[in-house]
Amino acid sequence: MKKRLCLLLALIMLFSVFAAACGGDGNEEPEGDTAADTSLEAIQEKGELILGLDDSFLPMGFKDENGEIVGFDIDVAREVCAILGVELKLQPIDWNSKEMELNTGNIDCIWNGMSVSPEREEAMSLSIPYLDNHMALVVLPDSGIATVGDMAGKNLAVQTGSTAEEALDAPEGADLKNAVASVNGFADNLTALMDLETGASDAVLIDDVVANYLIATSGKNMVVLNDFLYAENYAIGFRKDDVALTEAVNGALRELKANGKLAEIATKWFGSDTTIVE
Repeated sequence: MKKRLCLLLALIMLFSVFAAACGGDGNEEPEGDTAADTSLEAIQEKGELILGLDDSFLPMGFKDENGEIVGFDIDVAREVCAILGVELKLQPIDWNSKEMELNTGNIDCIWNGMSVSPEREEAMSLSIPYLDNHMALVVLPDSGIATVGDMAGKNLAVQTGSTAEEALDAPEGADLKNAVASVNGFADNLTALMDLETGASDAVLIDDVVANYLIATSGKNMVVLNDFLYAENYAIGFRKDDVALTEAVNGALRELKANGKLAEIATKWFGSDTTIVE
């Protein structure tokens, strides 16, 4: 009897060890940060993706003469939303408060020619880069400014809250910031370029994708310097923990690249396929 009892206890202990090795009582949290990530499901359940943008950022996302928001990013976002099975909702925001708008849930992503930077990589979940860009100076043809080094003692205009403004505090922009007489901040790039036209500013530090489009479509007599400050990429910003949504959008971008739709949209806005999605 005693032997049978000992054998039974041994079997119970063996079963307990085996059960623990196979996952315990089943109440443990799944491993990995994405196990509880419902960001994609949340977007699909509500049936829309709210895209935050500066609606004056030509040609990425801006209001046309009819007051409709259009642009390269808008066209791509509509195609991505079609793949995800949701509607696209456009939400103009104060670009200087974009991270707050994102983190408080007022928008689901920042998608408006947003440049990749170390600070944004730390604060957000970023998509794969989809477009090349250069941080360049725009000047008037007779300004005598041909390189970044010619900006000593000059007045520089930037959009407040933009990567151009951030660049001046980065190592790449230190020499320029120290050389200029003043840095003038404006609500948007269009206003900064108007300040350049009046002569109040001597140059505008701006994304060359934007500058080239504005000059080509408006006939403005301005020059984008070939001697740019640095090269960068555009990406889409999501909340830091929204990895599942980020990866779903990445997959959609790759699908649009493979089926030629991304090239079609880029050619519409830029004259050729300038996208860098692999």
